[in-house]
Amino acid sequence: MSAHAPAYGSRRPPRQRCRPPWPALLAALLLAVAWPCGARARPLHLLVLGDSLTAGYGLPRQVGFQAQLAQALHAAGRDVVVLDGAVSGDTSTDAAARLDWVLAGDPVDAALVELGGNDALRGLDPDTLHRNLAYILHGLAQRHIPVLLSGMLPPPSLGAGYGERFRAAFAAFAHQPGVMFDPFFMAQVWGHPDLLQADGIHPNAKGVALEVRRLLPVVERLLAAAGGASPTPASLRTR
Repeated sequence: MSAHAPAYGSRRPPRQRCRPPWPALLAALLLAVAWPCGARARPLHLLVLGDSLTAGYGLPRQVGFQAQLAQALHAAGRDVVVLDGAVSGDTSTDAAARLDWVLAGDPVDAALVELGGNDALRGLDPDTLHRNLAYILHGLAQRHIPVLLSGMLPPPSLGAGYGERFRAAFAAFAHQPGVMFDPFFMAQVWGHPDLLQADGIHPNAKGVALEVRRLLPVVERLLAAAGGASPTPASLRTR
């Protein structure tokens, strides 16, 4: 008897038929149909890198710029996490120094950069402002993060020459790829005491609401550039 023959009285096991896992395949097919093509697995993350104007200085948190922007985006059907990268008192140098630290946290899909007010109040060199903005925008571009750069205007007391150089520090990036440019963050409220706090500098809650309304269409285009073209009815989260 062959050494490979089965032992006496043994039987070969019946051949098992290979059956496709139909329930699992059907579930996967239904999921693919129900999940929109190109849908994201998480909300878009919008970083707000700025100073007291976007940090909500002098206001309850729930009516500050970031909270009102988040609410407006939610109402527009956007699934967005607003990341707080605004620090009251920051100059452009301060913001540039902490950029890598800010980007080391949560993933960032788009950024709103609002700086320059404290540079102007301190009369700092516009060339320094320009270098800092270039550094920040370059750092974001390296990470493929589209940007809305919202500019600032200096007080007239600093003179026409300073004002021209200051505005040029922002305008130099107006046509840079990956950058959307808004010339003046305070455009809706500046010169309207009823829209400003008692210090005459920071917007009150009503002023913030008007600025959010003005900027909302541009922010939506920014989010579309980051891959969020279709509004989704998911709940909004803020941090």
